[in-house]
Amino acid sequence: MVRRLVLGCTSVGGALVETLVDRPGSVLVVTDRKGRADDFRADGVAATEGDPNDPVNYPEDADVILVAGEDAATNRDVASTARSHFPEASLVVYLGNDSSESVRAEIESMADEVIDPRRIVADHVFEAVGSPQSERLYRLMRVLRNLDGRLAIVMHDNPDPDAIASGLALQAIASRANVDADVCYFGDISHQENRALVNLLDLDLRVLDAPPGPEEYGGYALVDHSRPGVNDRLPPETTIDIVVDHHPPRAPIEATFVDLRSGVGATSTLLTEYLERLGIVPDTRVATALLFGIRVDTKDFTREVSTADFEAAAYLFPNVDTDLLHRVETPSLTPETMETLARGIANRDVRGDILTSNVGDIRERDALAQAADHLLGMEGVDVTIVYGLMDGTVYVSGRAHGGRIDLGEMFRDALSPIGSAGGHADMAGAQIPLGILDDVGDDSRESLATIVTDIVAGRVFETLEHPPSTPKLNSDVTFEFPLDE
Repeated sequence: MVRRLVLGCTSVGGALVETLVDRPGSVLVVTDRKGRADDFRADGVAATEGDPNDPVNYPEDADVILVAGEDAATNRDVASTARSHFPEASLVVYLGNDSSESVRAEIESMADEVIDPRRIVADHVFEAVGSPQSERLYRLMRVLRNLDGRLAIVMHDNPDPDAIASGLALQAIASRANVDADVCYFGDISHQENRALVNLLDLDLRVLDAPPGPEEYGGYALVDHSRPGVNDRLPPETTIDIVVDHHPPRAPIEATFVDLRSGVGATSTLLTEYLERLGIVPDTRVATALLFGIRVDTKDFTREVSTADFEAAAYLFPNVDTDLLHRVETPSLTPETMETLARGIANRDVRGDILTSNVGDIRERDALAQAADHLLGMEGVDVTIVYGLMDGTVYVSGRAHGGRIDLGEMFRDALSPIGSAGGHADMAGAQIPLGILDDVGDDSRESLATIVTDIVAGRVFETLEHPPSTPKLNSDVTFEFPLDE
């Protein structure tokens, strides 16, 4: 049962109380307005006449606290007392009349949500204190406030725009909770669009060569992936405080706060929701990155898109630098990508509407995804699977359209027994360790290429011709790492 405590009572607070009494849970009002407590009690609402800033008038426990006085400075003082007395409760503060910038800043630093009377009506007030979205956000803010030290926001290896933007947004949210945070990643940012995003927005990201020392950070957050040691180089036993992702994994996730929602097209959408509910207007850099992240992961709102993705884009758009966004979206291709695409065309093996291609040794993982995207435009081709070798691993990237094949399911069936694989119906990927085969000399690279082709293409076509007879898992739960690299 949710225990709600209303401290002070304006007309907005009164309207809220009338709504809350019909909802599950309890309501107690503490007001110093003479006769107001009697009015509430006459209506069957528990009320105490007394000072809202005196804990002697408080109940033993409260889950949600609404500070609803008329004066902003008084509400600040009451909120500070309530926060100290109920440190784990969700705190919503009505800004009141004629608030100065300093008072507003003090209230924002301690409240989970601030209600501005100039913008928010009573219906929204109830939404702020009673909805699942708000409760989720309060849990996140509580975790942030309980951290002792800097927060490491770790993106997956070789982060894409959705991961980068999500990291920036979580950093802004952490700042609201007075927590310093670094946005970190292992590996390289090699995709032209991703590099353009970082360079043009002048983003300050930390590249990790090794896991941070035990005293360096007070907490860890994972964005756009959900398990330490899976597509990042953190030790698998790392204690994780926060996980926000739209790729539900196979294994249970262990973290203090977890938000895994497959019903949206991008993790950036989830972070935008947090920003909006907190009343944080993202600056141009963050807004532009978030919109780009949503567009990339939903393939310009054509792939696994939801209403929430459109709503997030609408919220972000007024603060987006559209000229800069266009420059990010149209970078020049590197010679490595052009060479990979050329080898993808030259080495293609087309069987029906399925194209596979071994491009050999690569220096950029992202070149595979770009080659798979480009090759999908070939006439008569509905599925492209491009793979290459780098650092002792075979990387595989697949694209599909038409809906005949669930690419994520097919990759899982064909390649997960020898590596890590999964993905969406129209976009999937895999990583296969070469092991001792990687030690062959230069004279044997041609033989190695043949072996890799036999393994990857052979298993793919074998799976397509003879699908497993065992029931398949839902494709929504096959992700072990983000696969749009």
